Amino acid sequence: MAYEYSHQPVLVDEVVDLMKEVPPGVVVDATVGGGGHTAAMLDACPHLGVLGLDRDPEAVRAASIRLRRFGGRVALRRARFSDLETEVEQAFRSGPGSWPELESPSHEPVGGADAHPGLSGVLLDLGVSSPQLDRPERGFSYRSEGPLDMRMDPESGAGAFDLVNRAGVDELTELFRSNGEGRLARRIARAVVEARPLFTTADLAEVVAGAVPAAGRRRGHPASRVFQAIRIAVNDETGELGAVLPDALSLLAPGGRLVVLSYHSGEDRLVKAALADAATGGCVCPPGFPCVCGAQVRHRLVFRGSHQPSADEVRDNPRAKSARLRAIERIVDTP
Repeated sequence: MAYEYSHQPVLVDEVVDLMKEVPPGVVVDATVGGGGHTAAMLDACPHLGVLGLDRDPEAVRAASIRLRRFGGRVALRRARFSDLETEVEQAFRSGPGSWPELESPSHEPVGGADAHPGLSGVLLDLGVSSPQLDRPERGFSYRSEGPLDMRMDPESGAGAFDLVNRAGVDELTELFRSNGEGRLARRIARAVVEARPLFTTADLAEVVAGAVPAAGRRRGHPASRVFQAIRIAVNDETGELGAVLPDALSLLAPGGRLVVLSYHSGEDRLVKAALADAATGGCVCPPGFPCVCGAQVRHRLVFRGSHQPSADEVRDNPRAKSARLRAIERIVDTP
């Protein structure tokens, strides 16, 4: 049920502070979830409207309830990251009800039906949400028994059951290794293949735990990285992130900001590289030398490196511990 979808947004004050400084217009919260970040932005930023996207139908339903007090300032659509540009275009062309309304005529998008307004901001809160983890029937967590599913959109595509019971040892090894299992990756992959068929999250967690020696369990539950690896593959999270970053950067208006929250090193590396490339305009000249390659810089990093949650926030919300926030701003329009 939508009313059960409760999610504590991470680094919400910092996200809001970053969006307070963008020009009047529309921000896309491309992972609206339960609407926590969106509600905070709309409360603090009267110059903004929000187009909320999420591929999880339960999240969209929950957000529609939580955000209804904002009326036309928020519009919601069910969509994937990779469809960001298409969804923004369709929502804008569809007009009121599909495109957020702003509080005064002076804040309305400039241009006619054929002119696309640049976005004031894009927020990407990556990874899995607490409601998805906490509901056993979604199959995301090794801590409770449920079906091997892990789909963020439970109405589309194949779930974890198909991957776990179909993939060979080499494919699973590479998948686990890419998510931090290192030398244990093949050992775990072999154990999974030998134990098939596996039907539940408890089945998989038990097999993984049995394949990991006692010394390897000191860093936490032995199945945590395996479940993360499978979830990322099932939802093509790496591919979706790779598709949305260039689109988000190109859709920003001058002064608009892209803010990204990531939760593991692999996705943070992708974000860091994409933002660094945008901040140099893709310049390939040696560092310290004048640019002669013709790169055009259209973005700047709002701050160097990443920001992390405070100790107080981690204490109140332990799932925020691994969060890394990065932000970039559009500084000039496309010629």
